Amino acid sequence: MTDEWMLAFAGEGNGARSFDRAAHLRGDGAWQAGAQVLPVWRGKLLLDDAGNLAWLAPGHPALEDALPPMLLGVLHGRAVATQDMSAWAPPNMAETQLFLDPTEQRHPEIDGARFAELRGAMAALSPAEGELAATARALTGWHATHRFCAACGQPSEPVQSGWQRRCTACGASHFPRTDPVVIMLVEREDRLLLGRSPGWPEGMYSCLAGFIEPGETVEAAVRREVFEETAVRTGEVRHIVSQPWPFPASLMLGCAAEALTDEITLDTVELEDALWVSRSEVAQIMGGEHPKIRPPRKGPIAGWLIAGWLSGTLGATSAR
Repeated sequence: MTDEWMLAFAGEGNGARSFDRAAHLRGDGAWQAGAQVLPVWRGKLLLDDAGNLAWLAPGHPALEDALPPMLLGVLHGRAVATQDMSAWAPPNMAETQLFLDPTEQRHPEIDGARFAELRGAMAALSPAEGELAATARALTGWHATHRFCAACGQPSEPVQSGWQRRCTACGASHFPRTDPVVIMLVEREDRLLLGRSPGWPEGMYSCLAGFIEPGETVEAAVRREVFEETAVRTGEVRHIVSQPWPFPASLMLGCAAEALTDEITLDTVELEDALWVSRSEVAQIMGGEHPKIRPPRKGPIAGWLIAGWLSGTLGATSAR
């Protein structure tokens, strides 16, 4: 029922897991002996020319100015880590503000590999590589944006092999954050509600989504977000599957919601458009034949939800 590209980011299908987060090793640096390093550069992962994650040995010349290594865990019995080497500046690098950065960067000290945007590469990764990539991107991103203590404002430093930061002044400990997001397949009378955000590529529509607020349940967040963005009221909510989404640090909680009303009133700050599509139209979309809406990208959870709805194979747990 579930494609390999979805498994890589939904955390399923790993019955006999080859990757262990090995939290018991984080307390000291003994794991660094013989480890291999997955470099991250400004949010991009190092991939080899076949599209797989590319690993470097500790002390590789390209890592000379990188931040200290952070333990990801143990893969096939060997410690694996990540290092942020964003200080490296490629010559003549062009700035881009695109939805998905198509540029790739090659470091002069690294042969046969390049830094590439994870959004475009995720579909080719195995489940273990998907988890490693998501963890590396999220962890390096958290350190880059949380260098000062939230309690007193003084500098903090990495401890526990990169899984904590400790304030050098007041001693407060800080931990990597994950923000829960609901993404919902809203259905009514054999139709789906799809929307598009301002700035998305032409023809790109997706399921509605939004952050869960403090003190809010998953079900309440689904109903609130759908109503706020489209004025459509929903009833029953079913949880389907979850997916880590390290852009920068979210956990996508995939749900299905039963719509109770049809009329759409847009929140034009959040959405540029929203519309109901029939089952036959969804089949056109997934086949690349719809005149207005392009097929969803492989990798993100939305495409998996839509494909499951179309085939009638979505599993679910129900909550009211």
